[in-house]
Amino acid sequence: MPAELKNDRFLRALRRQPTDTTPVWIMRQAGRYLPEYRATREKAGSFMALAQNPELACEVTLQPLERFELDAAILFSDILTIPDAMGLGLTFAAGEGPKFERPLRSAADIQRLAVPDMDGELRYVMDAVRLIRRELDGRVPLIGFSGSPWTLACYMVEGQGSRDFARVKAMAWNDPGTMHALLDVLARSVARYLSAQAEAGAQALMVFDTWGGLLAPGMFHDFSLRYLAQVTDLLKADTHARELPLVLFSKGANSHLEALAGTGCDGLGLDWTISLAEARHRVGERVALQGNLDPSALFASPDIIQREVDAAITAFGPHPGHVFNLGHGVTPGVDPEHVKVLIDAVHAAGRRIREPA
Repeated sequence: MPAELKNDRFLRALRRQPTDTTPVWIMRQAGRYLPEYRATREKAGSFMALAQNPELACEVTLQPLERFELDAAILFSDILTIPDAMGLGLTFAAGEGPKFERPLRSAADIQRLAVPDMDGELRYVMDAVRLIRRELDGRVPLIGFSGSPWTLACYMVEGQGSRDFARVKAMAWNDPGTMHALLDVLARSVARYLSAQAEAGAQALMVFDTWGGLLAPGMFHDFSLRYLAQVTDLLKADTHARELPLVLFSKGANSHLEALAGTGCDGLGLDWTISLAEARHRVGERVALQGNLDPSALFASPDIIQREVDAAITAFGPHPGHVFNLGHGVTPGVDPEHVKVLIDAVHAAGRRIREPA
């Protein structure tokens, strides 16, 4: 039997229920800014060896919880596990980011793709989820995640990261039928992947649409939003996932907040280029909001970090439905003590704003 959850602030906030203070977790909270993470990665030998070892993935997932009063843990993995399981050959070269040995270059390449076997090529992810959930012992909820169909397609077609993703955009323009075929198999894969994480023990789910904001409005609706909605529909119809809160984070897509809120998700992640007050005004109480401090603020002095936290929480107001986070992942060179300042400031400010007038 899973242990009873001792801290459910995060889940309550995503369901827009009252909480005693604002819950907080940080994207990439298990990462290179922590010396203990760097030591574990060195022990593993490579990023992929670390991510594919359930015991080590569990170890690094829990590391930030030993330092900070976080309100959620997030599975340590990578957004590119699905295309790797599809046979594209994911590698990480030092200082160069992810690369695929066999990127998609033709319609025939895409026609060969199929939804991966969650108990085969991706079993290591589910084993990590089960182990982390057991080791958490009800301390905080566990978040499972995936990259979005469009973001996965960007890497799969380009073969690596890119400044403009011109190759994948050209495919969308010149051969939309092939692009839609790719995005459909990816949407079904993402939904199945997140369902398997839910079955293994994840208690909330998140989709990272990292490159959605690169698209012009019409292309965003056709090639990103449409497939985020497909993933959402599949999860809301799924036995294992339908009861879990789902957060969509489409970085740089603030002009599409209303449409994103209309997908049926439970929460929207926000980057730092929009105020929480404006975002809440636009989406009302349809969804919870997660965000959205500029990650660079963690290089500022503790006083400034506290000031910026106060400003963000004041902007959202005393309403239910706010999960504090950065507007993107924590930067590798950040001082962990500044992260502690941030987390403590969130809880303090969250309590203050809930005090009776």
